[in-house]
Amino acid sequence: MEKLDRAKQFLSEAKGELKKVTWPSKQQAFSATWVVIVMVIMSAVFLGLVDFVLSSLVKYILR
Repeated sequence: MEKLDRAKQFLSEAKGELKKVTWPSKQQAFSATWVVIVMVIMSAVFLGLVDFVLSSLVKYILR
């Protein structure tokens, strides 16, 4: 029973903490999502270019 009481206490405290959270507005969430998407695309392009250059360099050296 002690584990059940501890689980109830945890869930009660978690619920209390969630009430303190300042949730972003729909517009803020939308803007942040686009920033993340753009940064992921930019990172993917950069890493793709670095991979291409380094693999080309290795192929050139091994010839």
